Amino acid sequence: MITVKVFRENNKITAFELSGHANSGPYGYDLVCAGVSAVSFGAVNAILKLCDIDLHIEQAEEGGYLYVKLPPIDDKKQQNNTQLLLEGMLVSLRTIERDYSEFIKILVQ
Repeated sequence: MITVKVFRENNKITAFELSGHANSGPYGYDLVCAGVSAVSFGAVNAILKLCDIDLHIEQAEEGGYLYVKLPPIDDKKQQNNTQLLLEGMLVSLRTIERDYSEFIKILVQ
């Protein structure tokens, strides 16, 4: 199972962590894993490119783990854009969870 932990402070997402494997299909054909990876890495890449934010990123070499932490962001526009991208990521992950709850669990802390 994939566990997604979203960390909030003052109602803003400050970090998120993905761990585990969905095991919803054979290796290379696991649609839940592919969807979660595409959504999360897409959000990270969008923040890096569009918001010009230097994220703290940790990941396992063989997959199954991603941790992303935001630095303090003083610029309000950058902060709003970053939060919008992260909230969009969370909406997409919740959609996957709704349809595949036996393979993914989201916890907001």
